[in-house]
Amino acid sequence: MTAMFLLQLALPLFLIAWIALAPLKSTLRFFCQIVGTAAGLFALALNGLWLFPPWWTPCVFAALLLVAVLVGWRRRDPSASRLPSDWKDWIFTAVFVAIGGWGVVESAKALTGREPQAGVMVDLTFPLKGGTYLVVNGGSTLNVNAHLMTLDAAMERFHAYRGQSYGVDIVKLNKLGLRANGLQPSEPSAYDIYGVPVYAPCGGLALIALDGVPDMQPPKMDREHMAGNHVLLRCKNADVLLGHLKPGSVSVAAGNQVSVGDQIGRVGNSGNTGEPH
Repeated sequence: MTAMFLLQLALPLFLIAWIALAPLKSTLRFFCQIVGTAAGLFALALNGLWLFPPWWTPCVFAALLLVAVLVGWRRRDPSASRLPSDWKDWIFTAVFVAIGGWGVVESAKALTGREPQAGVMVDLTFPLKGGTYLVVNGGSTLNVNAHLMTLDAAMERFHAYRGQSYGVDIVKLNKLGLRANGLQPSEPSAYDIYGVPVYAPCGGLALIALDGVPDMQPPKMDREHMAGNHVLLRCKNADVLLGHLKPGSVSVAAGNQVSVGDQIGRVGNSGNTGEPH
């Protein structure tokens, strides 16, 4: 959490402040610095795990970047050259070109991940109601969906978990765009999504309905019961699992026929989960 916090907050603020406060030695470097920083921030906005800082933080960065550009340009030395005048300035220019190139590539991957892959698709309705929700993990590329790493055939330990390869992690946001009361509270009930009813996203047969696994205290995880309390639905040609449910909330039994929109449980923090989702 600390490393992610520094990457998503401290690094962007440093790059933005650099534009505003560092002396403008050449027009080319200033231009490359602006474009490179903007591309890097855009990639971070698309690929970042926006739990804390919240999802709207990149919008604040965009506004600060605009202010930094105006301040940096106003503070420029009229005698500054168009091209870098020494090898250090050329190196900094090249660094920002590299940052910009990285930002373009990673942004393209993230945007591609927001489109479905070719092949068989499963039609699902959203399993939650009443509120604003954020997909933390989900999509068709590894940039936006960490679950896809389980498709790596070279990693033998992933073979048993291929069923989660196309999983989606969802949190609920409050009016401030935060998913919890605090940075990482230890009580599951401090998270807005905790206890929210979960509805069947498709109609089918309940193959498994497991209850009785206790909630974990964030950020502890239960590696023994990976899915925690869960319901596994067979919907035509697909098996759909809804996991990490609240103990005592599972309201269907194995063998039940379930219709779209039937309540099957409530969001909890059971299983291999760092926080309720």
